[in-house]
This record gives sequence, structure tokens and C-alpha cells, in this order.
Amino acid sequence: MSNTRNTEAAQHTRPGPPEIPQGPPSTQPQEGWHVVHLYYQIKRDILQKFSSEQRAQGREQWAQELTQGNDDSPPRLQVYSVMGNKADFGIVLMGPDPLQLDRVQNNFCAGLLGPALHPVYSFVSLSEVSEYVPTVEQYGQRLEAEGTDPESDAFEAKLNVYRNREEKMRQQRLYPEIPDWPSICFYPMNKKRDVGENWFLLDAEKRMDLMTQHGRIGQTFAGKVVQLITASTGLDDWEWGVTLWAHNPVYIKDVVYTMRFDEASARYASFGPFYQGYIMPASQLFEHLKV
Repeated sequence: MSNTRNTEAAQHTRPGPPEIPQGPPSTQPQEGWHVVHLYYQIKRDILQKFSSEQRAQGREQWAQELTQGNDDSPPRLQVYSVMGNKADFGIVLMGPDPLQLDRVQNNFCAGLLGPALHPVYSFVSLSEVSEYVPTVEQYGQRLEAEGTDPESDAFEAKLNVYRNREEKMRQQRLYPEIPDWPSICFYPMNKKRDVGENWFLLDAEKRMDLMTQHGRIGQTFAGKVVQLITASTGLDDWEWGVTLWAHNPVYIKDVVYTMRFDEASARYASFGPFYQGYIMPASQLFEHLKV
């Protein structure tokens, strides 16, 4: 009986077939960007084999390659020093052309000081608009369910506010603007597929309710934390990547801790390694790392 219910739930919530793309085959998404996170350690023993002049030249090459606005830089590029021993520094790249992002990595590693680099982690994903972001129509249905008269001025006013906000949210999720804030944190995550805690066997309405509650908690950190969730199913070992930028690292700790009490996280989420760091220009980063 339990197996029958689970089968019915899976059939009920299984996505429909994708639309057939128009035009010739392409590596660029129909909407959204490719997103790559890269993490490196510096091999000090190899670095010491370079002369001071070579190290200065190598630092200049690295800084030029990882500075936004050079001839081949993608729309979004950011570097940061990583705290702890997991990595020395991280790079996040975003743009429509995956080969452009890959060229940045290849050019960086092929530089004079490339032999002193040790890659320790990477994450490949795509920006997307979550299926749990309500459409304007769904938001109107929610207002009605909460008791707002659909014929009232209040209903129309709330719907218009959401309509304007929904478009901005969509653009930010697909083509993210990176805030000029000092703290950054990245971690991968999955939704569980365990017996009794299988996210993908919940019906669509239940999943939407849980994610709505989850999102309301996140909204309490507006102005303190900016979150970007990118999709990696079929592209990497995890299903999603979460990037957080914050005014202060305390806010990252607070938002992650607070949201873990929410059922969507407490019951159905599992998390990978966390990489936390501080953003700075590439030239400053390599001085900071004593390259």
C-alpha cells in the first residue's frame, strides 16, 4: 500500500517533457547563465623555486586574468581569500558562454606560476528560476486562500506589488548582480531521497508549501544577506549550489542556523562542504596570500 502511494505521488509530481529548443544546437542556455566555482591551494614548495622577478610577473598575470573588465572576462567574476585549510582562494565565474568561463580557468592555470597551483574543489551549475517561486497567478490564489477578496482594491494592489517584484526576482536569479559586500560563503546541497524522507515523492503542493515557509525565513535577512541558488543536477555531484554574500560573516552564520530549523532543511536537506571567505581585488588577494 505504501509503495502504491509513493508511485502515485511520483507520477503526480513528475515534470512534463521539456520544450524542444528552437534554432541550432548551442552551449548557451535559453535563459540564465553558466556558473562555476573554483578553489585552489598554493603549493609553497614550488612557489619558492621561482625568482622574485618571476613571482612578480606571475602575480601580474594572475591579477590581470582575474580582474573584471579585461578583454575576455565574463559578465561576473569575483575572487576571494578562503578561511581555513580547505583552500587558499576561490573564484566565481558567471556568464552565458561556458567556454569563456573555461578559458579564464585555463589561462589562469597556464600562467607562469601555474605549476604552484593545486585545484582542491570545483562546482559547475546553471542559474535558474526555482519552480517554487510563485507565478503572479499562483500568488493571487494564495492571497485569496488567505482571505483577501479578489475583487478588492487591496487584492489588486498586493498583486501589482508582487508582479513588479517577481520580474526583478526572476532577473536576479537568472542574471545575478553580485553585491559589493565583504563576506562570501558557498556550499552544495541535495534534497534527501531517504526512506521516509524522500523530497521527490512529496506532492507538488506540499513541496511548494515547505519552500514558501523556507523563503519567508530567508526574507527576514533582506539587506543583510543575498542568496543565489544555482542548479547542478546532471552537471555536478550535488543538486544545487548555494552562494551567500553578506554585510558581515555573522549574518551568514545566523541565516544558515535559523533556516536549519525549517522543515524543508531539517527533514529534507543534506549539505556538502562550506567554503567561507572575504572578497578583495585580485592584485590585493595575491599580496595577501604572499605569492
